[in-house]
Amino acid sequence: FTPMSRYRDTRDMRIRSSLKAPLKKGVLYNMKVLKLGSVGPSVELLQLALGRAGARSLAPDGIFGNATKAALRTFQSDNGLAADGVAGPATHRALMPYYTGFASHRIHRGDTLFALSQLYNVPLSAILTANPGIAPEKLAVGSSVVIPLPFDIVPTNISFTSALVSYCVRGIAARYPFVKTGQFGKSVMGRPLWYLSIGEGEKSVFYNAAHHANEWITVPLLLSFAEKLACAYAEGGKIFGRSAKEIYQSAAIYIAPCVDPDGVDLVTGELTSGEFYDGAVRIAQSYPNIPFPSGWKANIRGTDLNLQYPAGWEQARENKFALGVVGPAPADYVGSSPLSAPESRAMYDFTLALSPQLTLAYHTQGEVIYWRYLDLLPPRSREIADTFSAVSGYAAEETPFASGFAGYKDWFIQNFDRPGYTIEAGRGANPLPIGQFDEIFEDNLGILTLAPLLI
Repeated sequence: FTPMSRYRDTRDMRIRSSLKAPLKKGVLYNMKVLKLGSVGPSVELLQLALGRAGARSLAPDGIFGNATKAALRTFQSDNGLAADGVAGPATHRALMPYYTGFASHRIHRGDTLFALSQLYNVPLSAILTANPGIAPEKLAVGSSVVIPLPFDIVPTNISFTSALVSYCVRGIAARYPFVKTGQFGKSVMGRPLWYLSIGEGEKSVFYNAAHHANEWITVPLLLSFAEKLACAYAEGGKIFGRSAKEIYQSAAIYIAPCVDPDGVDLVTGELTSGEFYDGAVRIAQSYPNIPFPSGWKANIRGTDLNLQYPAGWEQARENKFALGVVGPAPADYVGSSPLSAPESRAMYDFTLALSPQLTLAYHTQGEVIYWRYLDLLPPRSREIADTFSAVSGYAAEETPFASGFAGYKDWFIQNFDRPGYTIEAGRGANPLPIGQFDEIFEDNLGILTLAPLLI
């Protein structure tokens, strides 16, 4: 993590007021005690971690059965824990490297970086990247070295949660210290709103995902892009056929991977009890035609975050009130006023601080790129939309009137007179299955890669 005291350029100075506490070492984010019979995304993550730790045959199906218990007991025994087959705080702490993708190795007499690369089965270059400024010939006994582990940080085969977002951010920051990370706000439930920043160009672009809870597949899309770009830059390689160094030097890419963490936890089944869950249940009962929780788009208080921005908000309210959505709902409630939800307010403030030259707001579904707001035509906005369409196969279209107000993209275009895009990724009914991820990533890699080169 890069502390605020090390910010050096003008843009970073501007965003200091939007930043919160750094990512604390060793923090366990929202992890539950898991045992035989447990189900849900936390079990998927546990199974993924056990697989990364050696239980290769364990499938992350989200059901804590006998196979998961056996794999967990083996892990506990191998790591000096009580082999009770229950994943509590001590077990989660031992599994931390397999959640985040890196270990912290304390140097002993005789250790060398080459020996550590052999021990952990990772390239020496990856250790050097994760430990900038280290002197291999002068390793101090008792000091700690970050060791990247030999698997991708961001999983693309399990459900996402706010806790998993935090672990991925922590892992990327540790393995690639040139990636800046931090919080720009908090959700209703106090979950962190994370950002990552990659690149050193004077201009910036801003990508965000999951304004809508049941569009959570866009979260690993942006996190995976961040990881792959960071890896390509560290290795002097390419991404989408373009030099990662060229991209890094062209612009600073800011990424807010999960605007609605509370809602995502609700949709994926991580949030199943408590005051906020009970409140969501009460709201959903007034909308029996919307499946619960899979149909939930809003934040945990029933405000649609992508109908919160001061760009035709009154028209959006009129449109949605005409549909009968006049109060908190699983979808389409505009809120009591613009920016009344903490998540949308944080996005608004952070965007003003960044003043990016271009923004991409990721949603699902439809394989469409919406590039316009009313009759406003920022310079090159259509040209860039056509480029995005060509590299993705998605159609570049104008936003339908019924859904064309108070969105993040609408406000960005209105406020900055710069290109802003809503990308509707994938096809089908939300939430899209994680099995669609590879196709979505392939379709959107060109957009994500070229955006900083087009401004």
